[in-house]
Amino acid sequence: MISCRQLTKRFGAVTAVDSLSLEVAKGTICAFLGPNGAGKSTTVKMLCGLLTPTSGEASIGGFDVATHPLEVKRRIGVLPESLGLFDDLTIGEHLLLTARIYGIDREQSHARIEQLLRVLGLSEGRNTFAAYGSHGMRKKTAFAMALLPNPEVLFLDEPFEAVDPATSKIMRDLLVSAAAHGITVFLTSHILPVVERIAHQFVMIRGGKIVWNSPAAELPRSLEDLYLELAEPPAAEELEWLASPD
Repeated sequence: MISCRQLTKRFGAVTAVDSLSLEVAKGTICAFLGPNGAGKSTTVKMLCGLLTPTSGEASIGGFDVATHPLEVKRRIGVLPESLGLFDDLTIGEHLLLTARIYGIDREQSHARIEQLLRVLGLSEGRNTFAAYGSHGMRKKTAFAMALLPNPEVLFLDEPFEAVDPATSKIMRDLLVSAAAHGITVFLTSHILPVVERIAHQFVMIRGGKIVWNSPAAELPRSLEDLYLELAEPPAAEELEWLASPD
């Protein structure tokens, strides 16, 4: 469903993504992991057609992202790093606008919107302008917008960041259900215990290069241990001055 071949993105002298190749099958939840600045968001933007690769190819559902951008955009739902909300629209208006953009008829869009507002705990805040919503409310709105068109592929950039535990559980359950119904999920996250519960495939990136790519069943040890070894080794230094005074 998602295919990358030697995907590369340079910004001047900086190579943000370096010859990235991977495959993600239909109905798979793929966790794309790495430290800040590793190239995760740049990769997601290229897969969604928001950034043009310096070289290499990417396709979604058999459609080349560069040559068939509209076909790709019709098939994907996206929760971007920036959330992509308009301050002067309410939560409900964001969902109505999404339904109209994707050409969902009025009856179906109403049913989907009401259910998403209810499930994500946004019903009471539906008339809240995005500018005045909490970060968690804004995140849930962007998540609802990604789900609303019933896409073939979901791209989610840090979906679990800054949401409460109950909402995180709801979002996890929705993603697991979506994958079980054939939707492919490609997500980035720093919350390793959450993604370890739901992902079928783990890809780790460091310095723009893939350092690990395997099914969940082939992880040799805990996800956190492997991540800290390959993607982001922690600095080991004690703060001698950090102690209770005598």
